[in-house]
Amino acid sequence: MKYLSALAATVFAIAIWQGIVWTTGLPKFILPSPAVVAETWWQNRWLIAEHTWITAVEVVIGLAFGTVLGVVTALQLANSRAARVLVQPMLVFTQALPVFALAPLLTLWLGYGLWSKVAMAVLIIYFPITSSFFDGLMRTPQGYLDLAHTMQASPRAVLWYIRIPAAMPSLASGMRLAAVYAPIGAVIGEWVGSSQGLGYLMLLANGRAKTDLMFAAMLTLGVFSIVLHMVVRRATARMAGEVR
Repeated sequence: MKYLSALAATVFAIAIWQGIVWTTGLPKFILPSPAVVAETWWQNRWLIAEHTWITAVEVVIGLAFGTVLGVVTALQLANSRAARVLVQPMLVFTQALPVFALAPLLTLWLGYGLWSKVAMAVLIIYFPITSSFFDGLMRTPQGYLDLAHTMQASPRAVLWYIRIPAAMPSLASGMRLAAVYAPIGAVIGEWVGSSQGLGYLMLLANGRAKTDLMFAAMLTLGVFSIVLHMVVRRATARMAGEVR
């Protein structure tokens, strides 16, 4: 039923798109029809696949690094009042900075290759993962903590056997958000400085007025993001306590 709903929503969106094309009569270099985009995608499928692979590698590495860094930071914040005083304001400050303002700096520091795009993905998902996991660690049910205190459990035992397991659903939620945001970070990095990836392909197609190719690359990115979110959601289902 879930997949039928997704299919129906997709068909409905394509129908609206085609209806707008028919109603407005816009030329295809401004708004190509779904059929034109599909044809362009098929004609350029190997080119799109090559650039998709580059973006996918950047996103997956960024997601892995961002998750590890976010988990470690959340643990430090939960266990140290000094860390909360010093680090938490810095986390909020990083979210106040425009991502586009940081992308040129990362490209300057890390070059036009893989790592500047990975850094952008890490930067954009670091706060959601850290914030979600930290909130989960700080909201451990008081009854669990009282029981651990009664049994004279050590702080390390309380952390590993009570607080972290209780915070797993929050971490799962943060990772699911990160799976959506990470491709955005990688593509922004590719827009600023790259010669590979879907972001670069979109920019190249736009500069050459190949709107159909730009749409094809953009839709490929959207499908990739949906698939990544589904994979992460399934992988974190047990963490979130979901019953399947």
